[in-house]
Amino acid sequence: MSTHRENWAGNLTYSAEAILQPKDVHELQDLVARWPRVRALGTRHSFTDIVDTPGALISLANIAPEIRIDPAAMAVSVTGGTSFGILINELEKHGFALQNTGSLPHISVAGATATGTHGSGDGNGILSTAIAAVELVTADGTLVTIDRTSDHLPAIAVGLGAFGIISRVTLDIEPTYRVRQDVYRFAPWETVLEQLDEVMASAYSVSLLADFASPTVLQIWLKTRLDNGDDVDLAPTLFGGVWYDDSDELAPENVNQRASVPGPWSERMPHFRLDGQPSNGGDELQSEYYVAREDGVAAVEVLRTLGAQISPHLLISEIRTAAADSLWMSPAYERDVLCIGFTWAKHPVEVAALLPVIEKALAPFAARQHWGKLFHYGADVIRERFSRSGDFLTLQSDYDPTGKFWNPFLERSLGR
Repeated sequence: MSTHRENWAGNLTYSAEAILQPKDVHELQDLVARWPRVRALGTRHSFTDIVDTPGALISLANIAPEIRIDPAAMAVSVTGGTSFGILINELEKHGFALQNTGSLPHISVAGATATGTHGSGDGNGILSTAIAAVELVTADGTLVTIDRTSDHLPAIAVGLGAFGIISRVTLDIEPTYRVRQDVYRFAPWETVLEQLDEVMASAYSVSLLADFASPTVLQIWLKTRLDNGDDVDLAPTLFGGVWYDDSDELAPENVNQRASVPGPWSERMPHFRLDGQPSNGGDELQSEYYVAREDGVAAVEVLRTLGAQISPHLLISEIRTAAADSLWMSPAYERDVLCIGFTWAKHPVEVAALLPVIEKALAPFAARQHWGKLFHYGADVIRERFSRSGDFLTLQSDYDPTGKFWNPFLERSLGR
């Protein structure tokens, strides 16, 4: 039993009666069957109380990864509590890769996919779109497998922990590839927004690092995929930004290699190193909103008008893209999206006051929120924005008729 009751950022203390750590799936099944209320606890990187419960939190951290690569099916199966970092390093060792990864390799496979976590890239779906199957411990402790032959998978792939505890995930894989990271600094906002589609399509994965009060986009990170093994020409300037060579500087120890040095996908697609502290080391808060790509420029322009209010509490904003998908509770459900993330200083009172202001400003664009990051929306707005939420609730009740996996977060966010 764990006694660590805070999330990674320290902005939340779990109210659960117990935090349990089974050693294998059989023990997990027994715990789920015995406790009247349970939730899965991942790597604690969510900033919301999405995982909390008045009953028992169950962590899969002590269950061995058991990574099984199937070259014939081009799939990999891994236990749900395994971090993406461990998985991607094992895949690279055997010559395989994932299409997409999140910026933090420290997050667990089951936890990240259940909350709709994503990387970036016009052609890349959120991480959950790679799910070919899940192995799920349901309310009575039964172990069931749901794969792409089931019409339930689009609900369970971003299942918010509401259907049971995911003990194993099977993901699509592909042959390994190399990636080069280029950084351009101080591109004028006007130039970037005039050419936003071209900017976001200029590499396999693109991130804009920005402050809405600044006249320029502070950094553009381009992750270029080198499928044919050849490097590509480097432009000294791009979209009004200047290429940044950080190779001679003391780069942060937690950030993966940049400076236009090609390397394996496993060491370039995530922003951060598995052996370092992710992001700002947890001394932060985060929010993120998703708008349709066609509304992206207008949404950013609105946020720039709020720059003076946002900037004093902002560490950085990261703007990325994700492709449309068919997963019911995905923020990218049936629309390509621009993902606007906020990494805040740990100013909880000020951030809590800003979120309704930001959400009101983004209301014309029907913005959807990241499930694991801070937001202010109530159930009425969320159920309107996520058009399959009613179907989600009906199916969830079928899997969990006694509400074993239901919790205050879900009640507040979705209601009944």
